Amino acid sequence: MTIRTVRPNRGQHFHPRIHCLKKLEAMVVEMQDPKAGVKGTEQKLNVTTIPHVIAGKDIIAWIITKMKVTQEEAEAFATMLVAYGYVYPLQNHKKLVMCNDSSLYRFQTPYFWPTQKWFAEDSDYAIYLAKRNIRKKGMLEAYEQAHYNHLNEWLNHKWDFIVMQATEQYKAGKDRQKPDRVVFDCQERAYWIVNRPPRRTHSALDCGPERLLNPNEEQKVTFDQYRRVNMFYQQAIMRSKVKSSVSLGALVKYITTYKNHDPFLAPCLPSNPWQTDHDAYWTLNMRRVEVPTKMRVERWSFSLFELLTDLRGRDDFKIFLKKEFSGENLAFWEAAEELKWGTASSMSAKAETIFKTFLAPGAPRWINIDGRTMGLTVKGLDHPHRYVLEAAQTHVFMLMKKDTFFRYLKSPTYKDIQKKALNPEAHNFSPAQLEQNAQNRSPGIDPVVLWQQEEEEKAKAAAASAPVDVKAMMSKIDRKK
Repeated sequence: MTIRTVRPNRGQHFHPRIHCLKKLEAMVVEMQDPKAGVKGTEQKLNVTTIPHVIAGKDIIAWIITKMKVTQEEAEAFATMLVAYGYVYPLQNHKKLVMCNDSSLYRFQTPYFWPTQKWFAEDSDYAIYLAKRNIRKKGMLEAYEQAHYNHLNEWLNHKWDFIVMQATEQYKAGKDRQKPDRVVFDCQERAYWIVNRPPRRTHSALDCGPERLLNPNEEQKVTFDQYRRVNMFYQQAIMRSKVKSSVSLGALVKYITTYKNHDPFLAPCLPSNPWQTDHDAYWTLNMRRVEVPTKMRVERWSFSLFELLTDLRGRDDFKIFLKKEFSGENLAFWEAAEELKWGTASSMSAKAETIFKTFLAPGAPRWINIDGRTMGLTVKGLDHPHRYVLEAAQTHVFMLMKKDTFFRYLKSPTYKDIQKKALNPEAHNFSPAQLEQNAQNRSPGIDPVVLWQQEEEEKAKAAAASAPVDVKAMMSKIDRKK
């Protein structure tokens, strides 16, 4: 009987990514150099001696020396090697992280490297799980058992063939020496952990729908596609250009401003919830939290757009404008945003309300904009659409940006919130605490629930600010008597 060769395959076919992975592979090959690479030793694993075993701290030390980087950068790079399957852990195989300690790792064989353009098919994974099921006598891990049951239903029409292949591979594996058999089992398991990770676990190989495409397949380019490309380049040639020095200067200024607020460049305080499974960061940075953090308040000073985008910052800006009796510009800006993003059915009613409140002669909250913009806006309101207030909204935004925003930054309102702002201390979780956090992970608040809460708060605020109908109130009192 012929044994079907199982070629597990990743299907990594993004050309920019392939180029980056090739550089990673060159680094991995250099790590395995007998003279200048990471020194490996023999280690006993469950009574079996495993060759070429390396410690996590040795890999990180080699990266620091070779690449001249900091320890944090070396740990991040080493973790990326584990996440992409170039190095796999021997002890905790589900934890695809490089630990800077004596944890044991091995280099993955090039047969299982990501640049191999084979597809990791469900039938191959089913054969692997069936083989493990035979070897473990039905004692699979929980996530493997779930995948096994799903594949049993999905591939039921050829399950006999899958079991036959698994049985033959299991028999062929028993003919190997025990160390070789254990090493191959670890390599195969590490490959499938990367390509079929446990549920609720992020994979470095998931990059959107393009992953389902085959790069080796020839694509036919139609005449219409050539025409579209030609039009794009013609428009690009006609587009006005900016000097590289100006654009680079703006980029440097932007990075300098935002570097402490970028989670890739600076750590999140108190900790990154995606890494520690601790939700303190989300709790401290809820949309309408009572006392914001110092980093959040500092971000408000970057621009008016940052201030208005943050609902907590906008609330603070409203308090300042209320003290100065000049809140009509912000109220108009918010009304224009609601019209822009609201439902189509309520568009006409909202446009009429905005006109009566802000634009009509003698309106209660009349805004001061130039005559040309006013004329265009009022004319557009005869046939309202989502962007009918775009010109007036931009004009009002620029007025607030040039005048009100800078006065707000110098006001006691902003200085008081700066003093009250929280500065959380960084968490320092041990590996055991991180495991506990992962086990106690709970789903966050549903965005729909948050939206409903915000709508209720808006309704309450509108009811509180609405004029009181004295006659209606008196009639209610009389009915109660």
